[in-house]
Amino acid sequence: MNGNASLSILLVLAVLFLAATNGANDNFKGVAALYGSGRASYRVSLFWASLATLAGSLCSVWFAHALLQAFTGAGLVPASIALQTRFACAVAGGGAITVALTAWRGLPISTTHALIGALCGAGLVAVGTGVHFGTLGTTFLLPVLASPLVALVLAAALTPPIRRWVARLAVADACVCVAPSIAATPANLGLHEVAVPSALPARILIETQDWCRALDARPLWRWDAHGAADALLFLLGGTVSFARGLNDTPKIAALLVSAGALRGHAQWAVGLVGPAMLIGGVIGARRVARTLSHRITPLALGAALAAGVTTSLLVGTASFDGLPVSTTHVSVGALAGTGLRGAGVDRRVLKAIGLSWLATLPAGAAFGAVLYALLH
Repeated sequence: MNGNASLSILLVLAVLFLAATNGANDNFKGVAALYGSGRASYRVSLFWASLATLAGSLCSVWFAHALLQAFTGAGLVPASIALQTRFACAVAGGGAITVALTAWRGLPISTTHALIGALCGAGLVAVGTGVHFGTLGTTFLLPVLASPLVALVLAAALTPPIRRWVARLAVADACVCVAPSIAATPANLGLHEVAVPSALPARILIETQDWCRALDARPLWRWDAHGAADALLFLLGGTVSFARGLNDTPKIAALLVSAGALRGHAQWAVGLVGPAMLIGGVIGARRVARTLSHRITPLALGAALAAGVTTSLLVGTASFDGLPVSTTHVSVGALAGTGLRGAGVDRRVLKAIGLSWLATLPAGAAFGAVLYALLH
């Protein structure tokens, strides 16, 4: 087997490892609020996140062309270097090692940041000062660094009104029912009673379910407000997981598409990366899940909904616009924002996460540089 074939096989393995570590670190970020609020078990949350992420991964081949281009390294290093299998191996391996170490520690970091670091490290070894750091700042770092701040502010703004709305759910279980007809007087007329001709033997009420039960009324239709809130939380979690798959898969698949392994076959690259992300998420998500769902801030239903709305809005928008926004930064920022306007945040946990974010880029750069130097 010649050197090029060996490097191509190594690249495929490195990309699969990167995809698996991405799944372990990122798979639960979409459903952290669902699990943390106690509205679903760990297994149900994990299954829902995995299914939605895989769907997003498979759809990324049609909807995320901008990210496929962004993470080839073109623009950061000369095209002749970006298209090297050796360069792609170093980037994939450097990013994978960085993400794997932090997932093992239960610290949610950005795969985007790890890949950017590996791109820089391998690029510095390959071309020295020829790395175009100006492109790095405007194309990659600005949206990544801004995303947690935007998420924090938006979640903090949304939390109070959503919490007030959730508080009303305790009396919002409505029931449309048929009650025996009696003389309609101010004392016995229901607050939301629908007027019917007095000759009819019954009257139609729109009231709380407790009211209808007290009147021994026959229910026609029930509205389960808490069930609707749970369904919304599931929908938001699925939306974030789908968007994460749409956002992260092309970043990883780009390493196979740009180099010699699967050049020009984006659908095959996505077909490999998506299942690898799924497997990594199912096997290794528990530690990061615990950190996101239980350690940053206590999550009541209102806070969980605010975090879900914020994360789904920002990650979904970024995926279709081709911005390399980190789901991690958005998710953590949203969770912290809900805590600032509610139950408070664990500053020690946030400090550990923040330090891991600061270390991600230099760690990825170091691993990428070493791997590029070792590969021939």
